[in-house]
Amino acid sequence: MSFDLSNAKWFKSSKSPSASECVEVAFVGDKARIVGVRDSKDPGGPVLVFSGEQWDRFLGSGVWG
Repeated sequence: MSFDLSNAKWFKSSKSPSASECVEVAFVGDKARIVGVRDSKDPGGPVLVFSGEQWDRFLGSGVWG
């Protein structure tokens, strides 16, 4: 499945510990129905795409923090 992220507005995660380990996140669509995550050092590289529900579950899991 492909998603059009060409107009996505990316921002760096507040959870990235340093400039060398940054990820960027973009919320796309009405009510952030699609969430993209990419490596800020490689903005043209691969993007992980989550549904808004999957992203909420990830944030609530405590896995990353």
